[in-house]
Amino acid sequence: MKIGANAMTELLTAAQMRAIEEAAIASGEVTGLELMERAGRGVVEAIFEEWPELARAPHRAVVLCGPGNNGGDGFVVARHLKEWGWEVEVFLYGDPEKLPPDARVNYERWLALGEVAALATLAEQVDCRHTVGYDVIVDALFGTGLRRSLPDEAAGVLCDVFRTYLDGRMVSVDVPSGLCADSGRPLVPSGYRKGDWPALDGLIGEASLTVTFHRAKLGHMLDVGPRHSKRVVVKGIGIPEKFCRSGKFISVRRATAVIGLGKRLEAFKYTHGHALILSGGGGKGGAARLAAQGCLRIGAGLVTLGCPPEALAENAARLDAVMVRPLADADALARVLEDRRINALCLGPGLGTGAREVALVAAALGCRAEARPTGGTGRHGVGRASARLVLDADALTILAREPDLFAALSERCVLTPHAGEFARLFPDLAEKLEAPAIKGPAYSKVDATREAAKRAGCVVLYKGPDTVIADPRGQCSINSAHYDRSAPWLATAGSGDVLAGFIAGLLARGFAPMQAAETAAWLHVDCALKFGPGLIAEDLPEQLPAVFRDLGL
Repeated sequence: MKIGANAMTELLTAAQMRAIEEAAIASGEVTGLELMERAGRGVVEAIFEEWPELARAPHRAVVLCGPGNNGGDGFVVARHLKEWGWEVEVFLYGDPEKLPPDARVNYERWLALGEVAALATLAEQVDCRHTVGYDVIVDALFGTGLRRSLPDEAAGVLCDVFRTYLDGRMVSVDVPSGLCADSGRPLVPSGYRKGDWPALDGLIGEASLTVTFHRAKLGHMLDVGPRHSKRVVVKGIGIPEKFCRSGKFISVRRATAVIGLGKRLEAFKYTHGHALILSGGGGKGGAARLAAQGCLRIGAGLVTLGCPPEALAENAARLDAVMVRPLADADALARVLEDRRINALCLGPGLGTGAREVALVAAALGCRAEARPTGGTGRHGVGRASARLVLDADALTILAREPDLFAALSERCVLTPHAGEFARLFPDLAEKLEAPAIKGPAYSKVDATREAAKRAGCVVLYKGPDTVIADPRGQCSINSAHYDRSAPWLATAGSGDVLAGFIAGLLARGFAPMQAAETAAWLHVDCALKFGPGLIAEDLPEQLPAVFRDLGL
């Protein structure tokens, strides 16, 4: 099974995978040797599926085996390729006498077919690619079991091999060696400085194919994991599903409520909610207009853009189906929110960060802010606002500098920070993510987003190609724009504003905040994939009708 739009959604940490394997073995339904045999056979199957020409005639492979069970998988790979008629060389890092029992058995089985050389001797052969002439290099050195940076000896050899075979067929077993399976981050030696990272990043193999077992791992989806894993194939190894029913798993989410995206025949516009998008002043309304268009396209029954009176004409000239009304200040917003049919708000895109905007955020949160000359706020009192909120862009900047407003966040809110905004809101969590990962399991974007959501008391959608979404109770999912869902065209001005509008529209339609964030993030990527290269933010809402048709709506 290849990782992508229709792949199995659960992701596992290394510890969860070990627990599942141990439970299956303890039950007596399968042995560790059987799991290892199936894993190695699965790697060979994946190689032949990826490059069918390699199955038609013998070729040459080198298999790099490590000191643990990942190395045991490598010995099985070597044996199956040898039995296929291939010329296979095997190199081992570590003492064969210290191999785990199952890996030791497969080491001895391989010795009946060929030799095992010390990994250090491989460096003598890696002078240039044409003299070595391997058709496939199998990296079975460390896999998910890595807990620290690569040992110097292994790192030096891998560095030479990876540089020599940068464009070759490199196959990693479970995860590329040197990568943390839980965070997708490189595990680095202590004392590494940030300036050393480019060289370190090149040390981890950029596998042409990564073959993992039972479920994909978090590191395949996070940070630099997708770049180094390149293409991930999940192979079953015969673990019964009953051993996978306990534990809190992270998932790769697709549109989770396709039925809810449709509209009933007997419905009318207010059935699907009324969203209010707040805009900045004259010449600064583009971001809010993008959000409003996204909100309307995703199915909100009505959308109103509220703006300062001087920007009314500008916005009215650019919008038709979206209504426009003047909102001079927080008092005006409070009066508008007395209309309980307005059930979703989006604040932040192009809003501004002055005293007026601080007061608007306070009013949306149900607080009353006393403006100070500095542009900050005084004491806040809780009001009666009840609409669900998307807080993006400038609203996040306001929350970062106004602790009273941050404290007023609730489960009806969704925060949508990119990395810079996340660092302003949660500087300590961002610092932990920035610090070099010295040992595994390394602190991950999943860890950071979960902590942020718990601290904020609301859903946090931490944007990026590896978007992570979490709620205060620890529920978490990843919206990965990698592999066959890679959408680099989303790196364009205004795409985040459209995403905020998508979420606001789903909130207006009655989606719960977590569900709205997950579904909007998935559809956001789908829209980018539908349009393709040349995408600009204005194109995203216009792709929704075609995306909905593909979903069968």
